Amino acid sequence: MTAPYLERLAARSARAGSVLCVGLDPDPAALPAGFAADAAGVEAFCRLVLDAVLPHAAAVKPNLAFFEALGPDGIRALERIRAAIPADVPVIADAKRGDIGSTAARHAAAIYDRLGADAVTVSPYLGAEAIAPLLERPDRFAYVLCRTSNPGAGELQDLGVGPDPASGAPAEALHLRVARLAAGWGPGGTVGLVVGATAPAELEAVRTVAPGLAFLVPGVGAQGGDAASAMRHGPAREAPAAGGPGGGLLVNVSRGIASAALDADDPGEAIAAAAAEWSGRFPVLE
Repeated sequence: MTAPYLERLAARSARAGSVLCVGLDPDPAALPAGFAADAAGVEAFCRLVLDAVLPHAAAVKPNLAFFEALGPDGIRALERIRAAIPADVPVIADAKRGDIGSTAARHAAAIYDRLGADAVTVSPYLGAEAIAPLLERPDRFAYVLCRTSNPGAGELQDLGVGPDPASGAPAEALHLRVARLAAGWGPGGTVGLVVGATAPAELEAVRTVAPGLAFLVPGVGAQGGDAASAMRHGPAREAPAAGGPGGGLLVNVSRGIASAALDADDPGEAIAAAAAEWSGRFPVLE
């Protein structure tokens, strides 16, 4: 794997004709009938989801917590699921890592080398030092949590911070400062932002501050985020993410697709129909 992540993402987005990212958040207590509430049931359901969604998806994003909670069996299931995803489909480990440099280096080894993920979600709270080991590989990528989609996101992320004379940054919300800083992290082309569709005004403002960064936009499915805003402000306007199909944008849907299997006569067919519908809402815009 040598091509830069953004090139691989653009190529896959073009093949899929969509910027849809399908999240895998398999709750054992919420699986359809016929799937056991254990690691084996979770794996079987995820395999069903993958078979149904891969023709429509630009990327796949497994949420590691749902597998880690199942212990060693869950980790092994995750490894097999990752191995089943074709090499041309970017895999984003939704892990929300971020720690001191030595620990972050082990995060990189675990997520990039052992799991084989193409990208990872990371927290900026410890600063650039904590993220650097996850940014230094030109063929991998880190999505920095910026303005997330959860209801409590604004409690910290919307706090005001003062101007920074050293960088020239004005007084602004913390999430805008994160976006401004992240644009200068890494060697270039290895960092993007997580910006939720549930905060469309903030998403637009973040795009203004970081015109060249790739966005991973959650919150449009079960959380009811603004899909139109995601498509309007999600694609990058400048390098490094602009220029290729999709403009570096991924719009994530998890429960909005997987839940189609509940009470369906043919769960796989129901999931495929839901994935096709969501994919059509997020076409690649040239």
